[in-house]
Amino acid sequence: MSFFKLTIRDVPLEHKVVLVRADYNVPLTSDGKISDDFRIRSSLPTLNYLLDRGCKVVIMSHLGRPEGRDESLSLKPVAERLEELLGRKVNFVDDCIGDKVASAVRSTAFTGVLLLENLRFYKEEEANDAGFAEKIAKATAARYFVQDGFGVVHRAHASTAAITQFIPSVAGLLLEREYSVITKAMEDPARPLVAILGGAKVSDKIGVIERFVHVADKILIGGAMANTFLDYKGFAMGASKLELDQKETLDKIYWAAGEKVGGEHIDDFIILPTDVAVAREISPEAKRKNVAVSEVGFDELALDIGDKSIERFAREVDKAKTVVWNGPVGWSELDEFAHGSARIALALASQKKRTMSIIGGGDTADFVLKWDGGDGKDFGHISTGGGASLELMSGAKLPGVESLLDGRK
Repeated sequence: MSFFKLTIRDVPLEHKVVLVRADYNVPLTSDGKISDDFRIRSSLPTLNYLLDRGCKVVIMSHLGRPEGRDESLSLKPVAERLEELLGRKVNFVDDCIGDKVASAVRSTAFTGVLLLENLRFYKEEEANDAGFAEKIAKATAARYFVQDGFGVVHRAHASTAAITQFIPSVAGLLLEREYSVITKAMEDPARPLVAILGGAKVSDKIGVIERFVHVADKILIGGAMANTFLDYKGFAMGASKLELDQKETLDKIYWAAGEKVGGEHIDDFIILPTDVAVAREISPEAKRKNVAVSEVGFDELALDIGDKSIERFAREVDKAKTVVWNGPVGWSELDEFAHGSARIALALASQKKRTMSIIGGGDTADFVLKWDGGDGKDFGHISTGGGASLELMSGAKLPGVESLLDGRK
């Protein structure tokens, strides 16, 4: 399935100044250290491709949600880690517009790398301000703009949309792969296609649930989201987190599922837990107790799918040729309630050679990367974008992709 926009392979960028939008919004420890560099490592193929062609590479990104300039959210630690990973000097400039940037770009040699300061130190970034984008273009004097920050392309920001008004704009290798892999899974998957949907809220994933009703062969529901489904089905979920305003949405989902598979087969198509792991509090000291979904106590919280449900989910995964997983199926930050997510990860890793697994970004990606030691090689594709992957799976257009130059037909 060919990508529909021009990429870095399609334009003559040898020995040019190239501005790259990366997504270096990485998690930091309390003392400002990078706790997970997966997004930085994921950007390396594009950067190396450009450097191999003699480009001067200028990178921009955001980090966190600063209110103005906030040194605790500086990208300087990212520059230091990127330098280690690339094995070459990465110059850092503590701004992203203006004379300081222009001077730093001029003094950076070809085959050199320059990382600009956090874009969100300026409110104009999230406002998609054309004037701000023009200042970036002017300061960097870039001949091409390369969009490689998949995690931000679902937002129309200055560095994803407005910037394309001022510099010829193409996709990087990471963006191309993310878009192509996810789109193929939704439009032309190897079947059976099993979707595993977890996380906290139905309301966050309405679009993707509705899309999977049409394209998946099975949908497995876990996490706090399952509590809302079970409550809809008439089960008393005790003190569990619920969304009580989703009846109309769930009516629509179950109506569409009935149209697809027939009313008598819905519960074998949208598969809910039959048992859950409960506790009376969310804490490292909480102990796991398995109960049927009909036996959750009034003061108990459902925090993971139960042991029987874990095995049912694993059997469905074992039969799949494509698995798309978005959202942990339990409170995976606590080992006692990570059993379900860990068992799914094991099932996917065990059959990597015959099942294409696509791990949605965000919490799911964080979990599987910790589970397999950080390199992600046990899975087919781990997305760097949480919201972007959800938007793409739901069929929505992504502003940061749509604004790139169209591919040749």
